Amino acid sequence: MDIEDTKLTTFVLAGGCFWCLDAVYQRTRGVRAVLSGYQGGHTTNPDYRQVCSGTSGHAEVVAVIFDEQVVPAETILDMFFTVHDPTTLNRQGYDVGTQYRSAMFPLDQAQRELFEAAINKYAALYPNPIVTTIEESKDFYPAEQVHQDFYSENQEVGYCRVIIDPKLVKVRKYYAQWLNES
Repeated sequence: MDIEDTKLTTFVLAGGCFWCLDAVYQRTRGVRAVLSGYQGGHTTNPDYRQVCSGTSGHAEVVAVIFDEQVVPAETILDMFFTVHDPTTLNRQGYDVGTQYRSAMFPLDQAQRELFEAAINKYAALYPNPIVTTIEESKDFYPAEQVHQDFYSENQEVGYCRVIIDPKLVKVRKYYAQWLNES
């Protein structure tokens, strides 16, 4: 199928460090691109240092561009709610601060409704309240090149081994049929 014949969907999601979500979605069938970036803040064109300081107001996000004819939107969202803890406010493991918040940035009203439904679905499955926010989609700023597909380029780095590898094991356990790898 030619890419021009396919309507691609983009979800902008924040679930802690963008390296984690990027690693998962880079390996997902039907995902055409993943772009790590910053969204939801008040600083124009922030850099990694500004975002990590917590002063820019941005979250680390990924823009997941995928083909719904290959992978359903619900599967992309299920993976999101499985790979991070949506019940911890401004924290994912050792990463603490508003830049690591659990958030979704809908691009239109249909996405807002889909995101609300996903939050409600997972609220029934987690013992603690879901703190994932749905925030206005405004300026998306791509992260520096070093952050794009970080895991693939740095699998031996301690963070990748300790934090990302277990997330990939979990995704392989529950979503193997949707992955490009065996």
